[in-house]
Amino acid sequence: MRVLQVLAGAAQGGAETAFVDTCLALQQAGIVLEVVTRPHKSRVPALREAGITVHELPFGGMIDLWTPLRIRSIIKRFKPDIVQTWMSRAAQKTPVWSASMGVPRYAVLARLGGYYNLKYYVGTDYYLANTPDIRQYLIDKGIAEGRVRHINNFADFQDGPGVVDRGTLRTPEGVPLLIALGRLHKSKAFDTLIRAVAQVPEVYLWIAGEGPEREALEALIRGLRLEERVLLLGWRDDRGPLFRAADICVFPSRFEPFGNVFAQAWAQKIPLITTDTAGPKQFVRNGEDALLVPIDDEGRLAEAIRTLVGNPELGRTFAERGYARFLDEFSREKTIEAYLGYYRDILGFLDKKAAA
Repeated sequence: MRVLQVLAGAAQGGAETAFVDTCLALQQAGIVLEVVTRPHKSRVPALREAGITVHELPFGGMIDLWTPLRIRSIIKRFKPDIVQTWMSRAAQKTPVWSASMGVPRYAVLARLGGYYNLKYYVGTDYYLANTPDIRQYLIDKGIAEGRVRHINNFADFQDGPGVVDRGTLRTPEGVPLLIALGRLHKSKAFDTLIRAVAQVPEVYLWIAGEGPEREALEALIRGLRLEERVLLLGWRDDRGPLFRAADICVFPSRFEPFGNVFAQAWAQKIPLITTDTAGPKQFVRNGEDALLVPIDDEGRLAEAIRTLVGNPELGRTFAERGYARFLDEFSREKTIEAYLGYYRDILGFLDKKAAA
């Protein structure tokens, strides 16, 4: 089976990370892959080092006619069975199949990780939603149920063994250490988390990520005199070693259609605190496998942190139950098995249309 994966992509982000992880896993499962994406200093080399052919294109605005023409040329040469797009820009730039292209019929499959405007998806044949709510959103917008399938992101990753040495990041051994990951963006609510940490003087916090809110967060850290306890680590490619160095994962987002971090925490067997934003609240069972707190409530967030710091046994219980949820719902094997099943079904649908 031949699949062309298409992503415009930002410099960093959860969808971009999931894209690379998924492409690598699909290739390992035997799918013949090529990728079309913007140039990127780490994303492109990671794919090429795995032996995947990568085509770098600009994915500009409306006046960018080069990108769709070049994708059309790539399709004519590669002859994919399926072209899978990630997010709106890729869907908008991907050409719909026509007999004039001189290639066998291919299906355009759009993977949606948010509630995107469907005006960009007029050429899409099938949809992949990474939460039940997004699937329902598509159906409510008029997409036939048979054209939509929910498949979770997988949460395990292969970015190296070991544990980050706390000493290299000015963090003492033995202190309670929180880990948070994501773009430094207002939607991630790291400002709320920092204010909560100010109320729990014994804990340290690492925030791994980069983005437009860095200066504002640095100013907040200085204003609260938390320079010793709160560290902005920048963008990191060693998620596993970071998780394994920490005691608790906190996911404070204001808006998150899915939110890979909550499932990654489960995969790494670390206790989880998350807000009840759209994605996590569809999966997390409050008081059973994590603690759910209201969005933007720094007091309740601080209380949850104190609860897990003061009750390590409860944290271990959450970690064990979360890991069981990961194995059952968010493992690489489960997700890739679901992808392959959907791909096969799509090809079956195409065969039926051709025979009709």
